[in-house]
Amino acid sequence: MVEDAVPLKSIARALVIKLRHHGDVLLAAPVLSVLKAHAPAAEIDALVYDDTAPMLEGHPALHTLYTVGRKWKELGALARFGAERALYASLRSRRYDLIVHLSEQPRGAWLARSLGPHFSVAPIVPGRGRFWRDSFTHRYPLPRNGRRHAVELNLDALRRIGIQPSAQERRVQFVPGAEAEAKAAALLPERGFIHLHPTSRWSFKSWTVEKNVELINRLAAEGHRVVLTASPAPAELAMIEAIEKLAPGKALNLAGRLSIKELGAVAARAKLFIGVDSMPMHLAAAMGTPTVALFGPSGELEWGPWNVAHRIVASGHSCRPCGNDGCGGGKLSECLTTLPVDQVHAAARALLG
Repeated sequence: MVEDAVPLKSIARALVIKLRHHGDVLLAAPVLSVLKAHAPAAEIDALVYDDTAPMLEGHPALHTLYTVGRKWKELGALARFGAERALYASLRSRRYDLIVHLSEQPRGAWLARSLGPHFSVAPIVPGRGRFWRDSFTHRYPLPRNGRRHAVELNLDALRRIGIQPSAQERRVQFVPGAEAEAKAAALLPERGFIHLHPTSRWSFKSWTVEKNVELINRLAAEGHRVVLTASPAPAELAMIEAIEKLAPGKALNLAGRLSIKELGAVAARAKLFIGVDSMPMHLAAAMGTPTVALFGPSGELEWGPWNVAHRIVASGHSCRPCGNDGCGGGKLSECLTTLPVDQVHAAARALLG
């Protein structure tokens, strides 16, 4: 038992802050579930960037979702001040008893000081001085070897204040919603296809066009229906177009046509997901879809598919996971580009079993 554990019965309202990218926010979802399970009378709010809001919208443990605009910095000084003031007033009115800050983002320290919660918890961030340290009543250590899954790392914030989540409580939950599910059903009335998402917002995390084409050809020859997805980003659409040119008619192309909620609904209808380390991979795992995940410069121990049947495909390069944006910063990761199609195909067949 933690000596300075937070008395959960005294918590009426709590704020969970995760100002990061889409996948990071999704993998923070278990914090909402676990906190609600152990403090059922509490109202659990969350604060995220506006573009990542779909990752938590509709979560059954969530009371109110607040957002920070990614582009507020591009507004004029007066407009940005107005947006910040309105957000702060909304948060202030909630009179939080607990703030759970899940990153090193400075905003969390300012809010922990200015909102006046009885309790607040954040990671111990090397190099941060007294201001950070004194902003929180509780701080939790980051693993010294850096090899801890992001879900567990987020839940360490709750462990620090006395909550020990069970294995069943650590589920990543994503709610597509009825509208997204209806669109997915209209686009793909028959379940049981293979969902292939070959792209990432970072090109150094992607496999090659040619190897994706060969994989699609093999799967199609075996009688599997393949559905391709990607974000509307020009670079991702260009990669899908290149794949289609080399494998015409072999896959249904939904690239750029789906919202995040719809992407989750499509993943839920698939019998298998294949993709690189990216938000859609985490989304498919959250929907319970067996997942083949290709890893290169990022680490599968920290970012692998969570709580779902899966296979990791990675190379034996001694330098990985390096965390760099390609070998030598050149935007191309040899540990990914050299992954053989045979290995990915074998992983897919093992899960299709």
